[in-house]
Amino acid sequence: MTAVLALFAHPDDEAFRCGGTLALLAQRGVRVHVLTATRGQAGSCGEPPLCQPDKLGVVREAELHCACQALGIEPPHLLDYQDGTLAQVEEKQAIAEIMAVLRELEPQVLLTWPSHGLSGHSDHIAVSNWATAAYQRAIEEGLGELAAIYYMAVPHSVANKLGLRQLHALPDKEVSLVVDVNNVWEQKLAAIRCHRTQLGESPILRAPIERQKLFLGVEHFQRVMAHHSYDVLLDLHQR
Repeated sequence: MTAVLALFAHPDDEAFRCGGTLALLAQRGVRVHVLTATRGQAGSCGEPPLCQPDKLGVVREAELHCACQALGIEPPHLLDYQDGTLAQVEEKQAIAEIMAVLRELEPQVLLTWPSHGLSGHSDHIAVSNWATAAYQRAIEEGLGELAAIYYMAVPHSVANKLGLRQLHALPDKEVSLVVDVNNVWEQKLAAIRCHRTQLGESPILRAPIERQKLFLGVEHFQRVMAHHSYDVLLDLHQR
């Protein structure tokens, strides 16, 4: 059975930017796995607080399991790094841990943050670097059926309409994959709502539904490296 592995820094990364795509892949019989580097220990405890700060990692791990279940994907894999410290992690160690997961799961596609982390978050950038290096090493080793690696993206047209000047948007012509996720809209929202501690950190959830749909209802990706011309994500492309 074909597998996809999505690599992120924090619980909730999986739901907001690509949750719909993950749900659609699972509906098609793809084994969808999420690997998260931290338990989000440096995030918000909620408004009002839902836990003590020293318990946040445990709470957010449970929220991640909830979100994966809502999306209909496999239970998550977690590394044991501290939120906010990934730029200081020994890269060789992190890549070795990712390689162990690749050898276990043998995914066809990797999906991760772009090299600038989209928002510039140092944890996102670190995970992107690790995932990209692991992809290159896996190709060199001839590991499984690995075909391509994709970066999540926000195109200039969407960023401009929403006034998202803080994001590193991608020229529209460089977007490789456009996925309309409105058919799994409720699933995606359910996954987002699983991350109860973080809901107050996302202004888009308080925006009118038209703006929510523009930002969350269509997901965009850049196919940055490919070892084969076809992979399962291409079946989702909206032309």
